[in-house]
Order: sequence, then structure tokens, then C-alpha cells
Amino acid sequence: MKESIPRKTVYRLSLYKRCLERLINGEGATVSSDVLAKVAGVKPTQLRKDLGTCGQFGKRGLGYDVVTLHRRLSDTLGRASLQPVILVGAGNLGSALLRYEEGFAREGFEIAAAFDAQPRKRSRDVKAPIFPLARMGRFVSEHGVKMAILCVPGTVAQEICNNLVASGIQAILNFAPIILQVPGKVMVNNVNLAIELENLSYFIR
Repeated sequence: MKESIPRKTVYRLSLYKRCLERLINGEGATVSSDVLAKVAGVKPTQLRKDLGTCGQFGKRGLGYDVVTLHRRLSDTLGRASLQPVILVGAGNLGSALLRYEEGFAREGFEIAAAFDAQPRKRSRDVKAPIFPLARMGRFVSEHGVKMAILCVPGTVAQEICNNLVASGIQAILNFAPIILQVPGKVMVNNVNLAIELENLSYFIR
């Protein structure tokens, strides 16, 4: 697992990459660090420091070539090809994410399969295959999958997480309402919608 670039820096590199996608309008287009920083909502010094983790490029006074910088960020983030992901828990939230297949593909990710305790209860408009949980470990090993999206109840999340880690998963996007306990080599991003809404509500009082 890559550890040379700090986690917060990796997040900002992803942000810069998406900002560049809005600026791409053909070969030869350039953007200054000040403009890109403003679009991304960071300070120019922070942006230049972050981009320095990807190598030295860009010309002082001329800025960055948009297409070249976008390609460099894609290479650094390991997004030159579709990254396979599995989804565990094909309930309401899981099914909604599965229906976003084309959106994930545009961002460089492919949901290779989903797993659920009741795989037959699947939506007709979901293209990804849905298998029983018992097949999860073998599928991960055989297909070399390293990432998983977890959309299961909190009561079973840790157990399933343990199985994912044992089968070789190295990164988990966790929608379950608990903090998962994982080895140091495994990365977890938690998405708790209730906490996010509570955070927003503080600013509208």
C-alpha cells in the first residue's frame, strides 16, 4: 500500500484532478497555480507543495499545462485504468450506488460485483452481478480486488470487515454507522450521513 504521500495530500490531489477536468478544453491550455488554487479552495502555497509530491513540472510565469498535469495526477493516484471495487450490502443504499455504475466508470472505478445476504432481492436495473456473502472472499482473491464499499448494518459491519481484510482488501469506503477496527495497513474512509447533516445544521442556527 502506498504511504509516501500523506493522506490529506492524496485527498487534495483528487480534488485538483477534478478541478482540472472542468478546465480541460484542448491541447495547449494552461492554468496558473493561483487560479487552480482558487478553484480548489486552497492556498497557492499549499497547492504547489501538494503538486511537488508528484514531481517537478510546470513553468514559472507560464503555469501548468492542464492536460499534462491531469495525466500526471491520474498516474500518481493510480487511475490509468479502471480500478475494480466490490460492494457489500445491496439494500437501498447499496442498490443506489450500484445504479451509479456509469458515474463510477467516468471516475475510473468499476464495481466488479456486489455481495448480499439475500442476493436474489436485486433491482432489475442493476447490471453488476450480486452474489451470496459466502462467495466474497474467493471472488476478492481470484480477481485481485483491493477496494470495497461497505453498506451493511452496524451489527454485522465489523465481522464482514474482518472477512474483507482476511481476503486481501486494503481500502474500505464504510457507510456502516460504526468505526471499524482494522490493521494499520488497511485504509478506511467513513461516510456517516447523520454526522455530516449534524455538522451542517450547526451553521444554519
